[in-house]
Amino acid sequence: MKRFRKVYLEISNICNLRCSFCPGTKRPPKAMTEEEFTLLLGKLKPYTDFLYFHLMGEPLCHPQLSRFLDLAWQQGFKVIITTNGTLLLRHYKMLMQSPALHKINISLHSFEANERGVTLENYLDTCFCFAKFAAGLKIITFRLWNQGGENAKNDEIVRQLASYYPKPWIKTRRGTRVAKNVYLEYGDKFDWPDLKAEEGTDKIFCYGLRDQIGVLCDGTVVPCCLDHEGDISLGNLLTQDMEEILNSERAQAIYNGFSGRKACEPLCRRCGYARKL
Repeated sequence: MKRFRKVYLEISNICNLRCSFCPGTKRPPKAMTEEEFTLLLGKLKPYTDFLYFHLMGEPLCHPQLSRFLDLAWQQGFKVIITTNGTLLLRHYKMLMQSPALHKINISLHSFEANERGVTLENYLDTCFCFAKFAAGLKIITFRLWNQGGENAKNDEIVRQLASYYPKPWIKTRRGTRVAKNVYLEYGDKFDWPDLKAEEGTDKIFCYGLRDQIGVLCDGTVVPCCLDHEGDISLGNLLTQDMEEILNSERAQAIYNGFSGRKACEPLCRRCGYARKL
């Protein structure tokens, strides 16, 4: 069995939107090169079967996304993309033809979190039509991860979803199944970890370094997908091997700390998501 259930591989930290729920990043804008991506694939292959092209950034903005999907397939990876949905139809053919692409998460809550020049109806039509086209080819998950936040349009979103996928829908472990391989998933709004935030309790558990790890677009390895600034840098996979990084004193302290439900890193003690686990 591979070491991690998933690895978040940030192919770019550049996004075409600025969502209010997303902290963004102060790191320099960067799109990973093919040479860097290929090197990282080889180093990640022993550790996971699933790559999530996500951490910061919109993966559909990367000019070499098609090539990256091909390279991931050649190495035997399954790829999951998380997107705001605005560029889906532009890349429909490429996405549908990629054998590596396993699943697409579409963050429908990104609409309300932006000042946009498009109507909700047109935005949803783009997302729902894409899902119809993808039926039976890819797993599609529509996300509304905004409960307790900017969720005033959720009822309208669900109503329009029902016009494309008539009820009854089925509750499953994965979420609400609205059609074969198409799901609706709710989630609570949470506070991203921020070193400037007020420190909370250190009695925290996290799956970072257990079932997941993150690699930023410059090769920096972080414990989880929420370290958007690379504050907990464990090393750099472009210049180091993964085993060296995982065996580092800092990585071991994090892992062993969470084994006792204790957060040894200041950032982890300021993570709203970890407090929910």
